[in-house]
Amino acid sequence: MGYYDDHSQGRNQKMNRNRGSFLLASIVGAILGAMLVVISIPALSNQGFLPYNVQPNQSESAGTNDNQDNFIQQQVSYDVNTDTTKAIDKAADAVVGINNIQTSNFWYDEGGDNQGPAGTGSGVVYKKAGNKAFVVTNQHVVEGATQLEVTLNDGTKIPAKLLGGDVWTDLAVLEIDAAKIKKVAEFGNSDALKMGEPVMAIGNPLGATFSGSVTQGIISGINRTIPVDINQDGIMDWQAEVLQTDAAINPGNSGGALINIAGQLIGINSMKIAQNAVEGIGLSIPINYARPIINDLEQFGVVKRPYMGVDLKSVAEIPGYYQEEALKLPRDITYGVALRQVVPNSPAAQAGLQELDVIVEMDEKTIHDVIDLRKHLYQETKIGDQMKIKYYREGKLQTTTITLAEDRS
Repeated sequence: MGYYDDHSQGRNQKMNRNRGSFLLASIVGAILGAMLVVISIPALSNQGFLPYNVQPNQSESAGTNDNQDNFIQQQVSYDVNTDTTKAIDKAADAVVGINNIQTSNFWYDEGGDNQGPAGTGSGVVYKKAGNKAFVVTNQHVVEGATQLEVTLNDGTKIPAKLLGGDVWTDLAVLEIDAAKIKKVAEFGNSDALKMGEPVMAIGNPLGATFSGSVTQGIISGINRTIPVDINQDGIMDWQAEVLQTDAAINPGNSGGALINIAGQLIGINSMKIAQNAVEGIGLSIPINYARPIINDLEQFGVVKRPYMGVDLKSVAEIPGYYQEEALKLPRDITYGVALRQVVPNSPAAQAGLQELDVIVEMDEKTIHDVIDLRKHLYQETKIGDQMKIKYYREGKLQTTTITLAEDRS
């Protein structure tokens, strides 16, 4: 029995040793096999044997690493070239600054030369001929100047000569040396503009600090008419024809360019409705309306307009008592233009018109006030035309024909 037990126990110990060796060998084999799989799969993937890539994602591994040096950084530059930038590149160098220099009280300055810019504005170079270049701006930009100076985009300052200005359209033309002028604005067609069409305003808002500024917007209104008080007496003297845009137009932008998406000049920025409750209403003189004015100012220094030779007052501005007692108007006639004075030997005098006559019709068009008369005279007639007039004198309606002459004032 003892032999049997000893023999069995020895055999069991031997079997346990064999099983332990087999288990250890299996574990080692599994580990080696796993290592071979890990090593071989990337290689197979890189060689194209597997349909997927098991390599770690570089950006993800970098993102999870606290070491910022592992990030791969790349600077990207874009060549932005759009219709807007092309338009600005085409027109920007033709827009200049205008310095209005006025002489102050020279006794205040010991040197006797107390001069400085009374105001700044903008202008547009529209023509280059030989050694001269021509700049259009606003009349109010150059008003009262003893000296004028044009500043180019690169800072170059050029003395300027005023050829002429027109208060009715708020336009003026300057002449400068063309040696350093590189670009001239191309005229567009303001009659072809559409509501909502994109436009850009270029100018010098608030002076030289913001020279060459560009603002973008759309055409907000066409064929607008804005009452203008020329002599600042509180009475409207004229109705300016303007384009309306929501492109920002600030002080100093006056005289600058309004361009279309083709980089063409379609307006001369003139004024802005500046009220606390009003935003985004900029006004610009249509270039088609401005061109004949510009041509006259360049060639003659004045705008050649038809001339009647009368001093005017709207009937609506005259008290009712004087309408009846002085003008002798019928009670149902509360409109028209009264003649306060008729210049001797003028076209009006030659046609028989007299002081206190009241014009109510021109060329079969009703004349309500002074603005109506000026609009018809300046925009619908020309020098040498014969104009039919209906007027009241001593309460009776009469007619005459006036031959319009050139205004030489």
